[in-house]
Amino acid sequence: MKPQAVRRQSATMTGILGLAGLTHFFRPETFDSIVPPRLGDPRFITYASGVAELGCATLLALPPTRRLGGMAAAVLMVAIYPANIYTVKKHWHNPRGRAIALARLPLQVPLVWMSWNIAKDRTKVSR
Repeated sequence: MKPQAVRRQSATMTGILGLAGLTHFFRPETFDSIVPPRLGDPRFITYASGVAELGCATLLALPPTRRLGGMAAAVLMVAIYPANIYTVKKHWHNPRGRAIALARLPLQVPLVWMSWNIAKDRTKVSR
C-alpha cells in the first residue's frame, strides 16, 4: 500500500477512535445503553472501551507505534461487535431503531479492514 494511503487511513482511524473515545466520557449514557447486560456494569465497560479507543487513537497517531495501533484497533473493532449485535436485538421491535442498528453492522467491516491495513504496513513512513 502506498505510504500516503496508510497515512490517510491512520488519520481517519485516529479521528474516529479519538472522537468516539472522548464521547464515551462526555455522553456515557449513550454507550451504557448498548452494553450487553451479561458483561456487567455498563458504566465501567463504557469507560474501559473509551480508554481503549483513546489508546488506539494515540498509538495510530504516532508513527513509531502506528502498526501496533492498527493491530490494536482491528482487535478492538472485532471486540465491540457484540455490542452492535446486542443493539439489533434490543431494538428489534422498533422498526426505526432496528433499521439503524442493522445498518451499523456492516459499517464495522471497513473499520477492521483499515486497521488491519495499517497493522500490516511495512513502509518506513509508518514506523
